[in-house]
Amino acid sequence: MQGSEKLTRRGVPTLVMAALVAGALAGRALAEDRYIVVQSTTSTQNSGLFEHILPMFTAKTGIAVRVVAVGTGQAVKNARSGDGDVLLVHARAAEEAFVADGEGVARFDVMSNDFVIVGPPSDPAGVKGSDDAVASLARIAAAGAPFASRGDDSGTHKAELALWEKAGIDVAPASGGWYRETGSGMGATLNAGIGMGAYVLTDRATWISFGNKADYGIAVEADPILFNQYGIILVNRDRHPEVKADLGQAFIDWMLSERGQAAIAGFRIDGRQLFFPNASGS
Repeated sequence: MQGSEKLTRRGVPTLVMAALVAGALAGRALAEDRYIVVQSTTSTQNSGLFEHILPMFTAKTGIAVRVVAVGTGQAVKNARSGDGDVLLVHARAAEEAFVADGEGVARFDVMSNDFVIVGPPSDPAGVKGSDDAVASLARIAAAGAPFASRGDDSGTHKAELALWEKAGIDVAPASGGWYRETGSGMGATLNAGIGMGAYVLTDRATWISFGNKADYGIAVEADPILFNQYGIILVNRDRHPEVKADLGQAFIDWMLSERGQAAIAGFRIDGRQLFFPNASGS
């Protein structure tokens, strides 16, 4: 009997240690699971915005954020496949369709900036200094001046195609001629456009942060039609059970809060603000 008690008592520390190890491993797994995936655009990532604001969010909540930065069209497709917890993009019609189809819970305005058309100093279409984007594109087409398009179904590409439509110009026949599609992100398209002496439509945040401007400058800006709104959406867990809805909603709540909006406003390059917070219910 005494021997039995001795064995039992010897076993207690082992059991306690096993329980502690199991608890520690479970805690580590829980901590490692406290992250979300945000499907977003190249402009939010490449501009440096996320690098500026995400450490603030993580410090506040303990939730890490992994960003997939692609064109808006691809980001929406990824989110439709359940490959993400939050969608943050800039193509309102696609965002609203995402929610209407039950893929997203609700859409909220989060911030804005604008598009600009940049071009070479020679300005072959004579559009420099214009504040009329549609008329400027019409002049570019009439002159047959090179224009580099992302051609990737991104938010910027969608905005560009809408402008051509308003100008009454079908760019499809010109593809491969004066109209050149890169099928690439904004940075790569700017590099290609500058290399070929082409005009390029870009969001201002990417242009400000772009490091290879050469002798290029903004040719067309300050047209209200160039307004660029970003929206944020929680992916619907009812449609995609793997979505971390609580953590994703915490991120959205922070982005829309005074603290998150202040963080967005505080992101500057060379003293210039790149994004303008404008959170509101949609």
